[in-house]
Amino acid sequence: MKLKTKIHLFSTLLMLVILALTNVGIYFLFEKLAHDTEYRQLLIRSKELTAALSQTTEDTDVQTVLRAFLPSNGAVRVTESSGSEVGVHSSDEWRSFKGTVKPDEAYTISDLDGTEVMAVQVPVIMATGQVAQLVVMEKLAAMGYNLQLLRLILLSVTVLAMIPIMISSVTLGRIVTQPIEKLIAAMSASRQAGTYEKITVTNEGKDELAEMERTFNGMMGQLEQNYRKQEQFVSDASHELKTPLTVIESYARLLTRQGFDNRAVAEEAVGAIVSEAGRMKEMIEQMLDLAKNHGSLTFQMAESDVFSIVETVGQTMSRSFARDISLRGEGPVIVRTDEDRLKQLLFILLDNARKYSDREIHTSVENSGNQVEITVQDFGRGIPESHLPHIFDRFYRVDEDRNRKTGGTGLGLAIAKEIADGLGAQLFIESQVGVGTTIRLILPKNGTLTEF
Repeated sequence: MKLKTKIHLFSTLLMLVILALTNVGIYFLFEKLAHDTEYRQLLIRSKELTAALSQTTEDTDVQTVLRAFLPSNGAVRVTESSGSEVGVHSSDEWRSFKGTVKPDEAYTISDLDGTEVMAVQVPVIMATGQVAQLVVMEKLAAMGYNLQLLRLILLSVTVLAMIPIMISSVTLGRIVTQPIEKLIAAMSASRQAGTYEKITVTNEGKDELAEMERTFNGMMGQLEQNYRKQEQFVSDASHELKTPLTVIESYARLLTRQGFDNRAVAEEAVGAIVSEAGRMKEMIEQMLDLAKNHGSLTFQMAESDVFSIVETVGQTMSRSFARDISLRGEGPVIVRTDEDRLKQLLFILLDNARKYSDREIHTSVENSGNQVEITVQDFGRGIPESHLPHIFDRFYRVDEDRNRKTGGTGLGLAIAKEIADGLGAQLFIESQVGVGTTIRLILPKNGTLTEF
């Protein structure tokens, strides 16, 4: 059974049960109120008759008194404690009817020829001093008619109410299941076509169904984007790894053909193989680092002296590559950050500046308010403005030939951007062709961490 049918049946049955219980409750409440009203009227009449009987004498005709207080559609009976009747006044149809009332009940409802009869019993002191029981009885014909009419009205209301109930349940089922049917259709189409189909959102409201549609579209968009990125990454990685393998294979073949007889060729081949193997190793390590950044990579945040970190990294790079790296600023500059990750980021930025410039490299640390700005400036060829928006993309190269010569993989700045995001920092790049490149890293002092 489909969900729409289940919702329709459940909502219809639920509304009918609620309506039926409500109508039953109304009927019994009205019946109880009607009986209580009739009881109060009979009780008043009984008390009036009791007062009249208590004032009679032995010469008074009891039948005359009873006739004066006789209900319009009822009977009156006075019975002594011995069971003998002192007086009775009624029509012939009441002769065989015994309207007795139990001591623990205020009134009794009986049946006479298909009509309800109410009997009320009260004690009365007769003129002889004896205590008798006065029973006043009355047919509830009018009330029975009213109750019958009420039953007919409530039944009609129930039958007529079924029409809007069924219409509303069908509408409710359609409202609830329509977005679900859209989702099923979109997922089936995605599975069959291998695409990321979205649904048309017609409801711009803020209810749960509209939110579900928008969330589904957002999820499909994110899945498609991640798939495209993964596909592009695999394609780029395959292309990048293919090049050094081709170079290694070519020089290995050259070494096989001529290397054993020609030392110069052997040295050239071995040098190229070592260089390309090193570049391929670096590329694989960087790709693994990128993969970790989307896995369980964590950041250990603690208070650190940023000025000392920049100074240490600069001295290490300067000694390793025999380059002049200057530092401007004053320390200490305390920031809550991950010292190891920050060092890794600075190594990438300084190594990038070293590869693409031949002159000195300037670094600085500026402490201002709630943030610290670290700059790395080189005086190389610079980057054209059109390339700047893509500079942090994976495998992106400004100059393919220059990157081949310097050993760049196109992954360094992408890794730097990942680390900066994890540190809660902002990374900006400014460059001018023929002048050089400046990279600015802005660190918040409170070390706000963005989870991956």
